[in-house]
Amino acid sequence: MVEALEEMLPGTIGFRASGRVTADEYREVLLPAVKAAVESGEVRMLFAVGPGFERFEPGALVQDSKIGLTLGISHWQSWKRTAVVTDVDWVEHSVRMFTWLAPGDVKLFDLDDLDEAKAWVAEV
Repeated sequence: MVEALEEMLPGTIGFRASGRVTADEYREVLLPAVKAAVESGEVRMLFAVGPGFERFEPGALVQDSKIGLTLGISHWQSWKRTAVVTDVDWVEHSVRMFTWLAPGDVKLFDLDDLDEAKAWVAEV
């Protein structure tokens, strides 16, 4: 499941992935918020993976790629900061491996550092 995080700082968006993440959740929860952030001219996003995370369904990974292509590459300058908060090893390794492809600054945080990640994403 993907759900919006409560108590995000102004100008930021945040999400938590737990259990199994589906393509529908990407389309219905994540995509509208990212589109709105892009349209405002600035994306400052936090994405927490865990606890209780199981996996991304194949369709969710396709949706993630579409977001990257349509809202990432074509709006490269809008992306300011992305915090990935996780204790899932393969997610950490993937972020480290592909950070150079992502627009804006990307930083990894441990799950215990969620508040620090929220503050970092909001920094101007």
